[in-house]
Amino acid sequence: MSDKINTEERRELPDSVFGLPERREYPMPDAAHVRAAEAYFRYCPEELKPKLARAILEKAGEYGVDIESPTVLGYAGK
Repeated sequence: MSDKINTEERRELPDSVFGLPERREYPMPDAAHVRAAEAYFRYCPEELKPKLARAILEKAGEYGVDIESPTVLGYAGK
């Protein structure tokens, strides 16, 4: 999968690969998208940041990505 997901590819992704599945936002089907979710974390609504931070860390573990953002780690309680 490339760094960009087109509309059709996004539609085909299962809810389980999204950081916020109920909103189908922050897709993380691979390591590149986990890093993108970390980079765009600041745009997440404040009340959803803890949930997204935990999802980012979970997907990072699956794909072997090191999360360095103190903001993401802080919201995840790490």
